Amino acid sequence: MIMMATAMLCIPAVDAIAKTLGAHIPPGQVSASRFLFQSLLLLPLVMLADGIPRLPWRQVHLHAARGALIALATAFFFTGLNYLPLADAIAIFFVEPLILTLLSALFLGETIGWRRLTAVAVGFIGALIVIRPGFGWAGWPALMPLLAAGCFAVYLVLTRTMAQTTDAVQMQFWAGVFGCLTMGVVLLLGGMAGITALTAVQPDLLEWGMLFALGLIATMVHMLVVHAFRRAPAGILAPFQYLEIISATILGYLVFDDFPDLITWVGVAIIVGAGSYVFHRERRLARSPD
Repeated sequence: MIMMATAMLCIPAVDAIAKTLGAHIPPGQVSASRFLFQSLLLLPLVMLADGIPRLPWRQVHLHAARGALIALATAFFFTGLNYLPLADAIAIFFVEPLILTLLSALFLGETIGWRRLTAVAVGFIGALIVIRPGFGWAGWPALMPLLAAGCFAVYLVLTRTMAQTTDAVQMQFWAGVFGCLTMGVVLLLGGMAGITALTAVQPDLLEWGMLFALGLIATMVHMLVVHAFRRAPAGILAPFQYLEIISATILGYLVFDDFPDLITWVGVAIIVGAGSYVFHRERRLARSPD
């Protein structure tokens, strides 16, 4: 739980860097660079432990799926950040722990009863309050954190499944490789199609430094997440993701002069309350039926 809490407090720094870079660099390229640096940073650790990396063919489909999912989640979220305040985007993304709770019951066999199902439904109502009916306050960009949440929830289910038998460094290394390949293909096709948002540009020296910092922080955060999921059920860890709103709000105000309005805070309170109740029930009942 400490590892998960630390990761969630740090990860908005990645989002703040991505939002700053988004003024000049397409979000797809920022996402691809993040996974490129992740792979390069983890390569020495992989080689020290196992020598030259060898693709585990028995799990290649799982590694490829994890890489593609986290790449798409990152690209969707970074796209949303170009149009939404930092804290608002994360507030919408907060539906992800609720999605994860449902997926954990469906695919991991973790117990969930009617009380937690009700809490999940209430949490989604809170998300609708943040988004606002009809997306009138932000338009289509409000969908981007939702799509990111769905992709990331499935990514965490696969992480939970693989973390019991697969080394954490290996998992993150191959996630970086496949994430970079996924976004590389997207950028190639986007450039060929003449889509500006998916056409790579040449970063300057400062931007390269920011891309490296983004990759470094993201790698450390996701290593903490993998180790956390190796040691605790997904249903217990999921609510800790709400801690993101603390550092996201601070960074959004200090760096971008953004601060969530009252309606957003009402929605966030409902989502956090629903997630906290899920956490309470999970701790109280452990794996017993509701």
